Amino acid sequence: MLRLENLTKEYDLPPAKGKPAQVVAADRVNLQIADREIYGFVGPNGAGKTTTLKMICGLLVPTSGTVEVNGIDVERRPEDAQRFIGYLADFFSLYDDLKVWEYLDYFARAYKMPAAQIPARVTEVIGWVGLESKRDAFIQGLSRGMKQRLGIARAVLHDPPVLVLDEPASGLDPKARVELKDLLKNLHREGKTILISSHVLSDLEEICTSVAIMEKGHLLRAGTLASVMQESTGEAPAQRRLRIRVAATGDELISWLSARDGVSDAHPSANVPRGSSSVDFIFAGSDSDLAALVHDLVLAGAPVCAVEGSSESFEQIYARLSGGEVM
Repeated sequence: MLRLENLTKEYDLPPAKGKPAQVVAADRVNLQIADREIYGFVGPNGAGKTTTLKMICGLLVPTSGTVEVNGIDVERRPEDAQRFIGYLADFFSLYDDLKVWEYLDYFARAYKMPAAQIPARVTEVIGWVGLESKRDAFIQGLSRGMKQRLGIARAVLHDPPVLVLDEPASGLDPKARVELKDLLKNLHREGKTILISSHVLSDLEEICTSVAIMEKGHLLRAGTLASVMQESTGEAPAQRRLRIRVAATGDELISWLSARDGVSDAHPSANVPRGSSSVDFIFAGSDSDLAALVHDLVLAGAPVCAVEGSSESFEQIYARLSGGEVM
């Protein structure tokens, strides 16, 4: 649905000591996004995310490279391409003195939708984003979360197959973030392809099918969420991170596990309840092998009270890949 090929954007800066200077906001970005994906786009401030999203939408002309939306070149055929795109900027303006339905009616006409279809479509979209009770409310009286919903309603009004959302969760409280995630899941079920940038990595991990990590204009990783996390940990597919907790204290558990076949990188877990010991480790073996290991540990007298998976979160992986830079 989206194809970026060697996409590059350079900005000229005022000359310094007689020499021209340039900033490369996006450097030969290559990315393919399949139909009906929710694709997360992450990176620190200044990584080039917004620049890339604006080039996808035809709002910035690339220095070089191409963007195709559903096979249409955005630079060569911008009006045709933009029919397939709904865009929500990180900072967008609303007309405070309009009612919710009036705002959407205005943009439906700006999108040149057939006049006879506009009332039904406005009603439908208002229902999609859960603003039925605010249909006749003035925009100036809406909460931040409701304004974000209205912005998304405007982006989907002309029924584009692709949504490009730049930091839609910015400034939202926890309740509004949950509501936003539910809305995006519903739009995905309706068949939308969604490209979303966000600083809230835990939210992306929950809803995204794929992710791209960008820094200093370059893509560090891109692919399905599972493949990016597996590639970043460097673990073989047969390996898994596990945690065993026993109702006792001491370092004997690490020594015992480290002597077992298939166990590596055994180390104390963080945030362990008082009066117990917990060890994280990598295990290369089948479920039967794991059952045998736990069986032997119990026979050795260990008071085992928990065995669970212990994988890195996407946020932890991002921090490691980016050198711990704050987003």
